[in-house]
Amino acid sequence: MNEYLIYTLGFLSQILFFIRTIAQWFKSEQEGEVISPIIYWQLSLGGSILMLTYGIMRNDFAIVLGQFIVYGIYIRNLQLKNAWKIMHWLSKSLAIIIPLFYVGWLIFADSHNFSTIIKNKDISLFLLIWGSTGQIIFTFRFVYQWIYSENRKDSVLPLGFWVISTIGSLMIFSYAIYRIDPVLFAAHSLGLFIYIRNILLHFGKGSLFSRLNKIPFLNKIFNKVSDKIK
Repeated sequence: MNEYLIYTLGFLSQILFFIRTIAQWFKSEQEGEVISPIIYWQLSLGGSILMLTYGIMRNDFAIVLGQFIVYGIYIRNLQLKNAWKIMHWLSKSLAIIIPLFYVGWLIFADSHNFSTIIKNKDISLFLLIWGSTGQIIFTFRFVYQWIYSENRKDSVLPLGFWVISTIGSLMIFSYAIYRIDPVLFAAHSLGLFIYIRNILLHFGKGSLFSRLNKIPFLNKIFNKVSDKIK
């Protein structure tokens, strides 16, 4: 596959991840507390499929590992939000079939398979371990979030989720520098602000919109946008 096309897939996935994060952050700032909107998990599914494709084409074990760990958790959160059952049957079918197809690809394909991903000569053993550890920590946030949500029978984004996000993101950010990966670099440089902002909201820090909401025109716009984020 053409290198530019591969990077395009990677950036498209990060655009979806970034939009989900912005939507969650905007809704949380408007409400003055951390919110877990349905759109966050819907965009996560789409972004994860693209990122999984990118990771396979880049022969990057750390990326592939991370996406396989969290994929089912995205679906479970949609179930907890009672959104999965009302999704179109075609969307649900593709969400299940595509990752299964990729598992088959990684097992049986002649190139871009489990062997070539793990034995990628462009990634040293230390870098492979560091990147994979960063991905495991970064994706463990969703395992933590899933267990937390199951205990409360509702999809929520607790404080620990954002703390783990920050630690894992910093590790992957450094991995991206050594790997010379513009997709990971852009993703984790943009996400850190919002992770830290959600931590501050958990500790009761005021919304960044509190003063702007006093302006009638902006308050009206913010409310309309917030109402669209479900």
